[in-house]
Amino acid sequence: MICYRLRCARGHEFEGWYRDSATFAQLQTGGFLSCPECGDADVQQALMAPAITKNRGKMSPARQPPAALPEGAAEPPGGTVLPDQMVATFQKIRQAVEARCENVGDSFAEEALRIHHKEAPERGIYGQASVEDRSMLAEEGVDVLSIPWVRRADG
Repeated sequence: MICYRLRCARGHEFEGWYRDSATFAQLQTGGFLSCPECGDADVQQALMAPAITKNRGKMSPARQPPAALPEGAAEPPGGTVLPDQMVATFQKIRQAVEARCENVGDSFAEEALRIHHKEAPERGIYGQASVEDRSMLAEEGVDVLSIPWVRRADG
């Protein structure tokens, strides 16, 4: 494993762990790297001090890959870690949903049902729904989609 200090075009610095330098180069060339703070895909290596170890072949504890979440990774409900590129994609989805749809908050199930029964104008909505609400909507034939609601790219 190799740890690189990275910087996006907007100047945000973060760490990335890769199997080897060839893997990093392949991901960078393919556009699969992104800034965890702003989602920018223009990511370059930043200057960093080399890791010097006394025992050949062993990394010092300070340079070991993190046991918890990698820097910039998001943890949605359920404890699944999302890679930076996936977080950036969900941030773009969130931005599009917020720009094009109405936030109905906790009234999501009721409003979705009203739209389904043509009792309210048809439009895109988003909000919160319990497991029971989603089950009731499914029984009524209302299609709903749950997506991880990650932090905003600008926040």
